[in-house]
Amino acid sequence: MALKQFRVFPKRFGFFPYIWLIYLVFPILNLQGYSGLRLMAGYALVLLFLVTYRQLYWTEGKPYSAWLGLQMLIIVVLFIGYSPFNLYMAFFTSNFIGWYTDSRNFGRALTIFTAMLASMFLLSLVQYQSMDILFMLPFLMMMLVTPFGIRSINRRRVLEKELDQANERIKEMVKREERVRIARDLHDTMGHTLSLITLKSQLVERLVVKNPERAQAEAREIQRTSRAALRQVRELVSEMRAVSVAEELAEAAEMLRSAEIALEVEGDAALPGVSGLTQSILSLCIKEGITNIVKHSRADQCRISIVMTPGEVQITLEDNGIGVDASASEGTERRDGNGMKGMGERLALIDGSLTLAPRPGGGTMLRVVTPRVVKDGKDGETA
Repeated sequence: MALKQFRVFPKRFGFFPYIWLIYLVFPILNLQGYSGLRLMAGYALVLLFLVTYRQLYWTEGKPYSAWLGLQMLIIVVLFIGYSPFNLYMAFFTSNFIGWYTDSRNFGRALTIFTAMLASMFLLSLVQYQSMDILFMLPFLMMMLVTPFGIRSINRRRVLEKELDQANERIKEMVKREERVRIARDLHDTMGHTLSLITLKSQLVERLVVKNPERAQAEAREIQRTSRAALRQVRELVSEMRAVSVAEELAEAAEMLRSAEIALEVEGDAALPGVSGLTQSILSLCIKEGITNIVKHSRADQCRISIVMTPGEVQITLEDNGIGVDASASEGTERRDGNGMKGMGERLALIDGSLTLAPRPGGGTMLRVVTPRVVKDGKDGETA
């Protein structure tokens, strides 16, 4: 069984937790006037405070409250036993109090924290009787206000995350509804026509020996029916909103910009003369390819080239990331999984193909090729 990699702080917080560690220099400096067991005990308390600081990034619920309570107790001990200026360590606690999402727990922790600060401040006034202590008052006010600011920021982040999730669910519902509508329209439009073609084909099979002339007439009728069906499908598809390659590239640029991946596009994204159906399928392939680059490649550069020849359309996506073999060996989701399978199935509808291979010089290259449809000028059918 593979051991989990040890982390001091959660990865999602980046360098933020490490920046706060700079302020632990002050309680250590406040210990310099002591020696012997008292000095060692002071260092042990600072070390234990550091442990509580780390654990508060990893725990939640009752353990979170327990570590927070221990942190406040350490601050009180350092304040009474060593220096009143250790009161500034309460800035750490004020930050963590703002992380409570439950209003009751937040209010309880803030009440205890306020009582602790007030008690220590009054005690310092009585014990030291120095005007220097009054300079702590503005900082005490900041400590009491900070939890509200932190809580507001965290609540905003939660609301933004929930909004993103709701938008994703809405998009999925819209897609699902669109699939149902397309399936219903295809069934209503094509069901009767395909049944008629099937019956006439069976009739031709029986008549081809007995009555060849009638069989030829029925075969011509099948051709007319199939042409009518083809026109119905085209009318149905033309009513659907096709996503062009140019539109998809604009969305891809935004996604890559958010992932801090530079994008370079070569070729004419308008694809003049290419049908809406082909552009929609190519757009879906680009979307899947860009999603794989953002999720798995660890790249910082992406290049998309569009080439049109008299016989085909070719779109190539390249990145300078870890490559296909590396992403598979590290246990991530393989890029030739369901996404690639879905791309292949879509391309098969228009006789297209795709190739996924290592990019020369490092990275991955995905190439999508589709034939260019040529009109025969007769009934608008493809040749």
